[in-house]
Amino acid sequence: MKKKVSCLVLFILVLSSSAFSSGFLIYEHGTAAMALAGAFVSLANDPSAIFYNPAGIAWLPGTRVSAGGTFIFPAGSLLLPNWPDPTFQKVYQLDQTFFPPHFYLTHRFGSRLALGVGVFAPYGLGTAWPVNYPLKYICTETSMQTLFVNPTLAVKLNDNLSIGFGVSYIHSTLKLSLVRHIVIPEVWTGDVPASLKKASGEAVAFNAGLLYKKGNFSAGFNWRSNFTVDYSGDFVLDKSRVPDPISPYIPGTGTVTTSFKHPNIFDLGFSYQLSPKFLVAVAGQYITWKVYDSYEINIDFEGGMSEQEVVEENFKNSILLRAAAQYLLHENLALRAGVVYDQTPQPVETVDPALPDASRVAFTAGLGYTKGKFSVDVAYMFEIFQDRTSPNRNIYPMGLGSGTYQTSAQLLGFTLGYRF
Repeated sequence: MKKKVSCLVLFILVLSSSAFSSGFLIYEHGTAAMALAGAFVSLANDPSAIFYNPAGIAWLPGTRVSAGGTFIFPAGSLLLPNWPDPTFQKVYQLDQTFFPPHFYLTHRFGSRLALGVGVFAPYGLGTAWPVNYPLKYICTETSMQTLFVNPTLAVKLNDNLSIGFGVSYIHSTLKLSLVRHIVIPEVWTGDVPASLKKASGEAVAFNAGLLYKKGNFSAGFNWRSNFTVDYSGDFVLDKSRVPDPISPYIPGTGTVTTSFKHPNIFDLGFSYQLSPKFLVAVAGQYITWKVYDSYEINIDFEGGMSEQEVVEENFKNSILLRAAAQYLLHENLALRAGVVYDQTPQPVETVDPALPDASRVAFTAGLGYTKGKFSVDVAYMFEIFQDRTSPNRNIYPMGLGSGTYQTSAQLLGFTLGYRF
């Protein structure tokens, strides 16, 4: 009886690491900000300020609404030079497209008080690999999604300084597919497809910001709080491939519960209007990923069996550096560009195909066009990840599963806006 439990515990350990590494930050939730490489905390001059710096909505007169999203096209490969079959010495990720949306509505009462609400999805993405590749026992497909609903209040304290505060309701889901190699000594050995069926959880988080303007200079600070999502979901082992005499010894379903901690995000930035047409902006972020030191998994199997495990991850705090410029080609047309350096928080020991991360550099470009009360912004980003070699959790002896990940991503964003 203990043997069949252990096989499923291994499945859950893989689930936790993959969902965990899927939880990195997506920061592109406003297209003007995206074109400026996210160096927007000291500008915050459109409704996406709700995400980037809530203090900014105190400077937006009247009522404003904007909506859009970002298409994300990741691409990656895994080199397995020690694998004996040359067919799998280079494996490509399957094509996937993600689309985190955003929506904002703001209204200013008089000259100092503003209210707003934002809807966006800042944590997520996933991976998909061929179902028969060597690391199928870690994962074949992963997916994580979050949705934030973020009401916000901002007050202009004087002609130079505003503050903002918000609270977010968060809903998150996880999904995973992989193959389990189950061994019942002297009885049966075989591969069994397994999947987590959309575990879900909820949480509450907070955000606050400051915005200071003096002449051509502005400075901004934004904080998004840490939070913990408690997930619960069902997993299924496809026992159709298990011989009938063995099937009763392998539980087919169970319930998984776990909690994942998300980090604090601190953002500080400065901008300067060098001339009526030319603006520059810089920003830095500090993200407390160290909260991902470990977490506990609880498993309740059919038939009354249960297990508890503690998983070590040992993530590190990380920084991001952003720089950007904007040029007004015409009073209605702004050209934007920027660059980002993003430091990975993930130690190489926990890098695996569930969602391999690495330090990266990103380049952005875009434009904004206004016509009367309407506005449209578009942006493009290209991310280049450093190559990363990982032992892939040592699932094979003699380093056979050790491999190098090569990753890049392209992002295309748009936002439509209207001022009442």
